Amino acid sequence: MPDFELENNYQGIVAGVDEAGRGPWVGPVVAGCAVFLTHQVNQQLLDNLNDSKKLSKKKREMLYDLLQQEAALGNMLIGIGEASAQEIDEINILNASFLAMKRAILNSQATPDIVLVDGNREPKNFNCAVRAVIKGDAKSYSISAASILAKVYRDRLMEKMAQQYPGYGFEKNAGYGTKTHIEGLQKLGITPEHRRSYAPIKAYILKDKAA
Repeated sequence: MPDFELENNYQGIVAGVDEAGRGPWVGPVVAGCAVFLTHQVNQQLLDNLNDSKKLSKKKREMLYDLLQQEAALGNMLIGIGEASAQEIDEINILNASFLAMKRAILNSQATPDIVLVDGNREPKNFNCAVRAVIKGDAKSYSISAASILAKVYRDRLMEKMAQQYPGYGFEKNAGYGTKTHIEGLQKLGITPEHRRSYAPIKAYILKDKAA
């Protein structure tokens, strides 16, 4: 379970960042940024924070609301950043993830002294120290909070996209390559939100052109 041990190793403002949506075939990649300005926050939040993938949708939604409340109380700074499907196609998913993270930090209005990033790759050009933390969302409260922000925000975004582009099951699959998604592609073709640089979509486009 996460705690403040990593954050306590550093002086100044420590931001946690994480992304959601690297694997899906459609939609933006979304990053969250979280800065705890005090450790005196809602205990229910701290007791339940964990890697967002290990939590139920209901619990993620509850934690998302608690994070918003703590930010409104002035106990935290939080931000969301996105990089579009078009940007993913132009600069690749890794660089687009880092771009979304930079935007999340900017939108949090934090000026961090260090950024803790989930994963094993350290983004460049963050204008401050950066530390990559493998399985960081299960170790650091800040990264865990960022992962919740990114995941819930992106899931909601995909639910809206499902209304705009019905027939692909985006409200359930969040853009991953499920059976419903594949059937949607076969019946309806690609949307403007599909990532054309991704192999399955690229193959579908080539197949469609050859038909």
